[in-house]
Amino acid sequence: MVSTNDLKNGMVLDLDGQLWSVIWFQHHKPGKGNTVVRTKLKHVLSGKVVDRTFNSDTKVDTATVDRREMQYLYNDGAGFVFMDLDTYDQLTIADDVVGDAKNYLLENQSATVALHEGNPLFIELPASVELEVTYTEPGLQGDRSTGGTKPATVETGLQIQVPLFISTGEKVKVDTRDGSYLGRV
Repeated sequence: MVSTNDLKNGMVLDLDGQLWSVIWFQHHKPGKGNTVVRTKLKHVLSGKVVDRTFNSDTKVDTATVDRREMQYLYNDGAGFVFMDLDTYDQLTIADDVVGDAKNYLLENQSATVALHEGNPLFIELPASVELEVTYTEPGLQGDRSTGGTKPATVETGLQIQVPLFISTGEKVKVDTRDGSYLGRV
């Protein structure tokens, strides 16, 4: 149990048997009445975001979320297999838990896996990853860096927009939050 006055971003709360992550919070003192704490909460499993207001000093349950550094090994068809770097135990994580992170995962890449009571909740990737372009249309004479963009497929199968001068076989840096091109490697 923790007081709503002690909330922090990233803290995971157990409200009505469901896990919610605190995205944002603010203490608010209206002209009349008691102080309240306004929060923006994200459902850990579904990703749904809701606004919720608590009275000041209300007690809420916190969930124990263990974040472990793991290495992605391979996809066995039933899910993604990760290895704990401390204990060398292997853990298979379902496709729906991995979600969009699968578009940025390469074999032997490290990722942070959040576990609650031994069940994987979500995967946190670094802010950017380096991926090789496996296919893109060839550039034409006169293509410049300030010009337009064209579609390119990277080694994970994800299709992103890259500048016209990028060619097949080059490594590019991709933002894992929105899939945007950040630059050449």
